[in-house]
Amino acid sequence: MRILLFAGKGGVGKTSVAAGTGVLLAEQGLKTLVMSLDPAHSLSDAFDLDRRLMDVNRGQPTVVAENLWIQELDVHEEIQKHWGEVHKYLSLLLNVSGLDNVLAEELAVLPGMEEVSALLYINRYVRDEAYDALILDCAPTAESIRFVSVPKALEWYMEKIFRMERNLFRMARPVVRRLSDVPLPEDAYFASIERLFHRLRGVDAILTDTSRTSVRLVTNLEKMVIRETQRSFMFFSLHQMGIDAIVVNRVLADRSHDPFLKALLDQQQTYLKVVHSSFEPIPVLTAPYFEKETLGYERLKELAQILYGDTPPHHILYHHQPVSFVSENGTPKVHIHFPFVSREEIALTKVGDELIIRMGAFKKNLVLPRAFARLEPEKARLEQETLTITFGGAHEST
Repeated sequence: MRILLFAGKGGVGKTSVAAGTGVLLAEQGLKTLVMSLDPAHSLSDAFDLDRRLMDVNRGQPTVVAENLWIQELDVHEEIQKHWGEVHKYLSLLLNVSGLDNVLAEELAVLPGMEEVSALLYINRYVRDEAYDALILDCAPTAESIRFVSVPKALEWYMEKIFRMERNLFRMARPVVRRLSDVPLPEDAYFASIERLFHRLRGVDAILTDTSRTSVRLVTNLEKMVIRETQRSFMFFSLHQMGIDAIVVNRVLADRSHDPFLKALLDQQQTYLKVVHSSFEPIPVLTAPYFEKETLGYERLKELAQILYGDTPPHHILYHHQPVSFVSENGTPKVHIHFPFVSREEIALTKVGDELIIRMGAFKKNLVLPRAFARLEPEKARLEQETLTITFGGAHEST
């Protein structure tokens, strides 16, 4: 089962690109599901389905064509299936604090519930081999990062905190009941969390398996959006997820003599060079700015055909881990895959929280995690197409 995550800043066209990729895969005979991870679902809108505004088919997969399904999660349905005792306790706690019953019910939908629900589905679909390809239309960048962070965070909580917290509340419950009317979670609350954790086991390995799962970052040719894409690249690399393509959407064609459009086109061409240099050697796929909205099955198919050409969308477009941030024996290091270059061609400079890597005419700006940003690069080594940069010594801030 092949899994493709499409991520990026809000409004760059992730849903259209993800949906178009799904259409193309379905037409190639692969049983394909496109799942929306964005709370503001728009998959059914992209396919131009005749649905009510808030109708998401109760969060279940919907057939849109032969071999093609879409799924838009309904967090309230998922709460009933997976979060019963947790939601019940949170609602009770908020209600005791003075909130209206209805408002307490709504506020008890915590950040992360939808992400965990999506991960449960992914785990189940992989285990059951339900589809040949799973396309994930991610939420905007911050929510996407939370989505991929949830398995590790939950594993840490279960290993370090959960058992101690459960035992502590078991002992404190009788005492607190005599002293206060503030409810403490019952053991069923902890049992619900434990069941969820066991059902999530293995999903982290699925997401970081680069032979199965790939991230494709969708961007537009605007400075703010490109910067956001660079940050996304860094965060997904931190989570050891394979990024196999950068998708540049809404690229203008050079057909106009209008001064405004010519200026915009020149700006886009400048930023396109920035994208190529920033993410080299990861493939950069481009899609044009269509004159009409990309809505409906045929329009989505056209977008994907232009984007991928003769390359099957489910193929791994880049076979290496592009960047990895590691700590080896307490020493922070960055490993960067750099094929086709020699040591003499590479020059390194650190400016603020960015590492600037020059390779001949190319320049790559790598946004560093905070733990690396406050240190200085001490040495670099190029072996077997991998550049290893060792950090050490505090960065002098100005």
